[in-house]
Amino acid sequence: DYFKQSTTRLLFIADRLVTMTLDMYKDPKRMVEDISALGLRHVGYGIPTDLFGPFVTACVQVIRTLTDDDKAEEAFRWSLSL
Repeated sequence: DYFKQSTTRLLFIADRLVTMTLDMYKDPKRMVEDISALGLRHVGYGIPTDLFGPFVTACVQVIRTLTDDDKAEEAFRWSLSL
């Protein structure tokens, strides 16, 4: 019910997710503010916070198919769990 978006929009979300993950390591102070604002926006949209965990799990499962590097996977998971 919450991902009724066009494929183009979902690809944009996936791209932003990876970009924000990388930016977390480049500019952590700014990203903490950006992620906090993003979380508040999603709460404002009425997205239940109990869906955040399954979303992170799904994203990590996709990364798992792209790499065998356990450290890269853990770093990705850590950045999404903030």
